[in-house]
Amino acid sequence: MFSFFKSRRRAALRNEPLTPAQRALLNKNVPYLAKLDDADRAELEGLVQIFMAEKSFEGCGGLEITEEIKVTIAAQACLLLLHRETDIYPGVDAILVYPGAYRAPTRTNESGVMIESEQARLGESWTRGVVVLAWDHVQSGARSPADGQNVVLHEFAHQLDSEGGSMDGAPALGVRARYTSWARVLGGEFEELSRKLHDGRRSDIDAYGATSPAEFFAVVTEMFFEKPRAMKQRHPALYEELAAFYKQDPAIR
Repeated sequence: MFSFFKSRRRAALRNEPLTPAQRALLNKNVPYLAKLDDADRAELEGLVQIFMAEKSFEGCGGLEITEEIKVTIAAQACLLLLHRETDIYPGVDAILVYPGAYRAPTRTNESGVMIESEQARLGESWTRGVVVLAWDHVQSGARSPADGQNVVLHEFAHQLDSEGGSMDGAPALGVRARYTSWARVLGGEFEELSRKLHDGRRSDIDAYGATSPAEFFAVVTEMFFEKPRAMKQRHPALYEELAAFYKQDPAIR
């Protein structure tokens, strides 16, 4: 019964267009969306309506949540969901938004000794239903759609990753054959990135991707949407794996 009412509510939200003011905010803040055709833009707006209705936005560090903040974040997060059968980030309950970089406690193990400190962060994605974002970097990432740096795409890619059971670089892919291909291609690219960095060579894939398979998936998601032609040319197998997962071909936009 709950599923029935949820489906009805979502269907109504999908059919409710964004207001002219909301569209103006997206045109200003997320120029990437101008590349979408009319059908994709309509689908995205429906996803945005559901996202904003179901997720809680909370301001931190003195930031007041506005319609601009909500719609700007929602549109970028929902870009990852186009054309896919999805429950719209079921593991996300709240988005915490700071005005800028914030400091978070961290623990590191150094020679058997646990060291506690603080680390400046631009965003993080928890497995307990929370995504944290720095608003100034949300804005800069959205307004520079070709620099390969987008904190919203990065953190919500982690959420898709966690839908596979854990944040390990392998989201829910369906049939076993997809996992085999995914592990071969992304695992090979991850190892190649690690080798390049170890040897002091440069890579067009952000070095942060070598931190772990989970970070690699998030980093190449940013590149897939923001530098798709470069990825398709230099990493064709990686591009095809991501295109199959996201069911999009941004290189042709």
